[in-house]
Amino acid sequence: MNFAGKLDQAHKQGKLPLKLQAILSKFYVSYAKAVTQNGQPLEKFEPVLSTFLDQVLKYLETPHAFDSFHESLRTPVDNYNLALDILRPLIIFEKSKVLGLENLAKIEAQLAQGDNVIFLANHQTEPDPQAISLLLEKTHSQFAEKMIFVAGHRVISDPLSIPFSLGRNLLCIYSKKHIEYPPEQKEFKQQHNQRTMKRMAQLLSEGGKCIYVAPSGGRDRPNAEGVLEVAKFDPQSIEMFWLISQQADHPTHFYPLALATYSLLPPPNSTEEELGEKRQTQSTPIHMAFGAEIDMQHFPGSDVKDKRQKRKNRAEYIWELVKKDHARLLAADV
Repeated sequence: MNFAGKLDQAHKQGKLPLKLQAILSKFYVSYAKAVTQNGQPLEKFEPVLSTFLDQVLKYLETPHAFDSFHESLRTPVDNYNLALDILRPLIIFEKSKVLGLENLAKIEAQLAQGDNVIFLANHQTEPDPQAISLLLEKTHSQFAEKMIFVAGHRVISDPLSIPFSLGRNLLCIYSKKHIEYPPEQKEFKQQHNQRTMKRMAQLLSEGGKCIYVAPSGGRDRPNAEGVLEVAKFDPQSIEMFWLISQQADHPTHFYPLALATYSLLPPPNSTEEELGEKRQTQSTPIHMAFGAEIDMQHFPGSDVKDKRQKRKNRAEYIWELVKKDHARLLAADV
């Protein structure tokens, strides 16, 4: 039985709500089209799609409680490779690119000596962690596998995201955009975030940790003219990570990371509070750029006396670095 047949069967058995069945049905249609366009036989990937659906149904019945720090779940199902196996046939690798590998070499050396690295990055599509792994699969697979991602509540709450999220190392946090909704959960979410930040401080004190965070708190989206923009970075978010890093027992280095992955699984045009967004994928190249290390203390506007303005200037500077690299990734001559 193919994926579509299993969806119908699961719904008839009362295991899959109609809304999720509809979302997954549309995803399957887009997936089949994209895989075929990329020269791959759909039948080859029916088994991995079937395993994915089994995981969705399993965690619908018994939701997984993510800790403040979740470590990659590799057994009894290898959720790390499950997600990569689903996404790999969608990517046009011969047109994909990774820039700044000389900076990645420096990063790996810093991690090897026990220092930490924090990527201040943009975020474009739900499976960005998997996109990073696939771009580095042939050259730096262990580096990508060990990365820790700061994850918002959506990817650990949405039933269709959970099988992917289970395979990653995650620091789970509620972003500023969602901490107020619903109002009665605000205090709980704030306490959860405090626990997560405490756990991150412990990880940095252990040393040798590489953490990805999107200081925008969400994904990039097109503007009113339909042009995709790198979402603004939040000065308070960057300041928080900077302050925590200063208290660690090992040095922490900050780097800009630019991703151009939007077409793989575009987000809705607007931020939605409710879970259950549509998922329609495409066959596409994806790109990534590792920038040079950021001087977190000396940057344009770092000499101002007002602390709030200084933080704003730093966030603006780092955002511009990522924007510049994102533009390079999209340039036709790269």
